[in-house]
Amino acid sequence: MTPFLLDVNVLIALGWKGHPSHSRAQTWFARNNRAGWATCPFTQAAFVRIVSNPAFSAQAASPLEALSLLITNVGHPTHQFWPDDISLRDAIRHFEDRLVGHQQITDAYLLGLAIHKKGRLATLDRSLIELFDGGDSRANAVELISEKP
Repeated sequence: MTPFLLDVNVLIALGWKGHPSHSRAQTWFARNNRAGWATCPFTQAAFVRIVSNPAFSAQAASPLEALSLLITNVGHPTHQFWPDDISLRDAIRHFEDRLVGHQQITDAYLLGLAIHKKGRLATLDRSLIELFDGGDSRANAVELISEKP
């Protein structure tokens, strides 16, 4: 089975009951977690940063509470930790000609890391599909958690 690197938006949706995609992410996770799921230093730090930001929610956690929630979540038996062991240049080389905006850089890196680890990137972000040409076989490295089951 191919493990999934969870995009930050999926980590947040899973762990934050008030998130609009919480139930969708929970349903997807229940169906797919046995394949294994991963976080990396970037997604872990982004989770803590966003969930503890008062601009995120009026009920934002403190940084310590957000870290505690993260630690609880990554204690799940099918979780894997993937170190960031690929350079930005190497991670995005398959997509660099399709990058058109600054907001795609992180997505391209996480996707490249997932491919490097022989996994898939699970995301709520439809724009990740734009990183591929129509016939690119690597397009299956993105698992879009859609609104439909």
